[in-house]
Amino acid sequence: MSHCYVSITNQQRKERTPKALKDLIRSVVNAVLDYEGVTAECEMSVLLVDDKKIWELNRTFRDVDRPTDVLSFPSGEYPAENGTEFIYVGDMALSLERARKQAREYGHTYEREVAFLTAHSVLHCLGYDHVDGPEQEKEMFSRQEAILQGMGLHR
Repeated sequence: MSHCYVSITNQQRKERTPKALKDLIRSVVNAVLDYEGVTAECEMSVLLVDDKKIWELNRTFRDVDRPTDVLSFPSGEYPAENGTEFIYVGDMALSLERARKQAREYGHTYEREVAFLTAHSVLHCLGYDHVDGPEQEKEMFSRQEAILQGMGLHR
């Protein structure tokens, strides 16, 4: 069972960020790490932003000139070398504004969408990707769903 310290910084004012939402993000990060068998102590940074800020980040870091829902910045420390007791998983930027819109669009709760995007980002930080083809996308999305289902976060 992993224990990951999750630092959350709120840089937006469009969505409320109650303690329960931050606790959910922390729980999802740890659930993903547990699901993946990560046992090392670790840390991850989460930046909560609006669409304008994530657009800037997407343009700066990916050269994509549009907003997105979540960006992942793996540290490169995973998988850890044998004997490593601590890893920095990486950084995540999550647009709460976009999460709210997508929750309405997909017909589920805002919390479930935030949890889905969090799980998605952590999996990216652990090396999963969905741009390499349909098999990788299917694997990544099935892992996300299994994790969320295990947490009782249904569609």
